[in-house]
Order: sequence, then structure tokens, then C-alpha cells
Amino acid sequence: MNLKRIALFVLLPVTLAAATAAVLLHAPDTLAGDDHLQARTLSQRGDILPLEKIAERARAEKPGKLIDIELELKKGVWVYEAEILDDAGRVWELKLDARTGTLLKMEQDD
Repeated sequence: MNLKRIALFVLLPVTLAAATAAVLLHAPDTLAGDDHLQARTLSQRGDILPLEKIAERARAEKPGKLIDIELELKKGVWVYEAEILDDAGRVWELKLDARTGTLLKMEQDD
């Protein structure tokens, strides 16, 4: 009887906690994977340039270390927003047309 109580009151909550943690830890990966698949599909269809090309163009516009890049749909146009850290330690935000790689806007990030 004591072993059943231990199993019920100790092992069951531990098992439920582990299962909950596993679900929570994998949820962001699923969402990130969906975004990645959408970007890949758009690139394969020729709707946008591959990330590597955009990274090259962003660094050509503003030399430095690429620290972040996001793909967003703005007013029906796919736009890459890139953040670059320059040699002086300033962060710059660049917006590039995802289809052509054309620089749309560049400003120092605050």
C-alpha cells in the first residue's frame, strides 16, 4: 500500500511535470520551423532572395557583423530587416526588399 501511495503522489506529478516541460521546450522549435519553411518555400519559388544573398547585400551596404535578420510582410511586400554591428560598436538597422535585395532604409538603431 505504501508503494502505491508513493507512486501516486510522487511519480505521477514528476511524470506530468516532465511531459509538460517537454511540450513547452519543443513548442518554439515548431514555430521557428514553420517560419523557416515559409521562407524556404518563398525562396524556392523565386518570390524572395535566399538569406545568404540578403546577408551579403546588407554587409555590402554597411560593413560589420550581422547580428540579426528577420523576414516580414509589410503592406504586401516581403522585407528583410537586418541589424549590423559596425566596427565602432554602433548597431544599424537595414530594410531590404526581399525580392530584389534593394536597400529601402538604413538607420542607426537606438
